Amino acid sequence: MEVKIAEQSVHSSPAVRALPPRERILIAARQLFARHGVHGVGVEAVAEAAGTNKMTLYRHFESKDLLVAEYLRGLAAEGSAIWCEIENEHPGEPLAQIDAWLQRIANHAEHGNESGCALASAAIQITDPAHPGRQVLEAHTRQHRDNLIRICRASGLAEPELLADQLFLLIEGSRVAWQNAEGGKPTSTLAALAAGIIASHRR
Repeated sequence: MEVKIAEQSVHSSPAVRALPPRERILIAARQLFARHGVHGVGVEAVAEAAGTNKMTLYRHFESKDLLVAEYLRGLAAEGSAIWCEIENEHPGEPLAQIDAWLQRIANHAEHGNESGCALASAAIQITDPAHPGRQVLEAHTRQHRDNLIRICRASGLAEPELLADQLFLLIEGSRVAWQNAEGGKPTSTLAALAAGIIASHRR
């Protein structure tokens, strides 16, 4: 069931109102999809929140599926940028990079950053392998896992591929749990579990 717009439209902000329609549409889509899920929001709601109409939306995105894919592509790009920032902050220190990555995820969850959880939520909702959004999610997952394997291999820890998979599954499971957590996020539990996994791989 699609939602009705109840929140403030993004085009009410003067700064956003000055943006081109395509950017306003993506901002509105991000706000609504993250809050209500990709299946819970129709193109009419996105167009209304963006201060435009369906005709303009379809001029920029031929279908809702392509709009969803572009929304997810933006979230995935933010996740990829985090890896670059971490490597620049800790050059040549793979263990410090792993710790920084875990800390970033814990901090983002604690302070309400929705990117990772929105990707996890979309992965649950979009099951059709032919959906363009599914393809974005799968590509992001592969890149995310490949980055983690590369860093774990450079760390000198035993069984780096297994370590990468364990950390990857821990984080993905935590993201799903954070969406349903009440009264605080389990960030301290994440740190403790990750530390135990890493310790088990020390030679």
